[in-house]
Amino acid sequence: MAAAFLQSHGVDLDAEMQRIQFSQESIQGNAERPTPGNQVTSITTASLPSTPRGSLWNVHLDPSSRTIISILPANASSSSQDVSSHQNPDTSAVPKKDSSTPTAINAHGALLTPSLCHPHIHLDKAYLLSHPAYSHLRMDRGDFAEAMELTGKAKALFTPQDLLERGQRLIDESVAAGVTHMRAFVELDAGVGRKCLEAGLELKGKAEGEGRCRVQICAFAQLPLFTAAADDPEGAVIRGLMEEAAAMEEVEALGGVPYVEGDEAKMLQMVDWLIDLAIEHKKHLDLHLDYNLDPNKEPWIWHIISTLRAKTWNQLNPNRTIVLGHCTRLTLFSPSSWHHLAATIQDSGLPISVVGLPTSDLFIMHQTLDIPRMIKEFNLSACIGVNNIGNAFTPHGSCDPLTLACNGVGIYQAGTERDTEVLFECVSTRAREAIGLGRQQARSKSEGAEVEGSLRLREGDEASLLLFGHEKVAWRTRKTVAEAVYFYDHCRGRRSFLDGKEVRTT
Repeated sequence: MAAAFLQSHGVDLDAEMQRIQFSQESIQGNAERPTPGNQVTSITTASLPSTPRGSLWNVHLDPSSRTIISILPANASSSSQDVSSHQNPDTSAVPKKDSSTPTAINAHGALLTPSLCHPHIHLDKAYLLSHPAYSHLRMDRGDFAEAMELTGKAKALFTPQDLLERGQRLIDESVAAGVTHMRAFVELDAGVGRKCLEAGLELKGKAEGEGRCRVQICAFAQLPLFTAAADDPEGAVIRGLMEEAAAMEEVEALGGVPYVEGDEAKMLQMVDWLIDLAIEHKKHLDLHLDYNLDPNKEPWIWHIISTLRAKTWNQLNPNRTIVLGHCTRLTLFSPSSWHHLAATIQDSGLPISVVGLPTSDLFIMHQTLDIPRMIKEFNLSACIGVNNIGNAFTPHGSCDPLTLACNGVGIYQAGTERDTEVLFECVSTRAREAIGLGRQQARSKSEGAEVEGSLRLREGDEASLLLFGHEKVAWRTRKTVAEAVYFYDHCRGRRSFLDGKEVRTT
């Protein structure tokens, strides 16, 4: 009778019951979920990267050090075999059996990996195409010049509340995807003043205070530092704002765009000035570079390397990285040029990484760096980032970095299992290495640690992890990196952990 009544009103009761059952049973990521923010001491029966297919593992976490203390076979937790070191571990601190408290999570065979990372994302320019304050700013041409024009008009309307609303959405959607670390760009110039920086710092404090995400702020000069602007004829205002930001402890990176300067002399001046400022205040450096496809233009990456060497970056600013974004001009390199670049960087010892930004680069430039090839063939340090979301530079996309890995299979024609591992690394471990928050920085150099982009979990690793959802039908559960990359899961059932604590996603 009830079914007939509902049917007369357009409701199919059987279909609705099936939908409810599917949502509750198919994706099992919410089962046995501790209160977000609680310390997790173990994740059991998980599939891990770089382990035999079908094997299951118990990963034990140490609340005091916030690290992985042991990784043991799930069917023999007292075994001396340890996938993290292949040595006999000290298991005195390892629980003899799984805890019955909510701090022990059963993965039910699902894949457990290092968490995701945004190595390059603009916090202040997100969602300009969807926020009602900017509904009058529509795209007509879809090119770089229009993107600069529309963004300039939007920036004139920025308010603290608007910046917080859009930035919070970016953080929320990123965290829901499993992002635990990000480098967030905030712009400084005579027009916006400190608005973007202040909003970024507030969002950073909130995200980190709630244990949701580590937000590394990059004070960014999108506009020229030395070429005259209408509201800053000598560039003194924007340079002063950058100097103020550089002196702040909460700001960890400085960035700029040499190619927006009016001539080569001013481009050289900008590069020198930013490198000197970063060295003076012990900051990371992040440059948008070589954003062109002109074979007649000499790539600026050579000048960046020689200048960093001349200024003795490694000696004066140790443990600080250099990231070069876009670099589409390098897509014209021959194999010999790539080998020369790799040898030059290796010889310099500089911690340089290149970040490809495929959604933006393909939209604006119709070309993007082949990041997997740069890693596999030339052994360069590289990763992939979202860059922009919902603005004229990149009107489309998602805050989930894993979509870049999934789409990367086609973009880069990188479809082997090893390719999928590299693609995942590019939005996870390699991305964190690039911005100075990876294993190399977390471990003492006396241990002989080098840049390590591998997804393999190891004893002593920071307990920042991503657990994929498990399905009621076992074969649907993503148990390998290849499955996680090939078959996009739309974030369903994912659970992330920062410093060993489960992250609140809403």
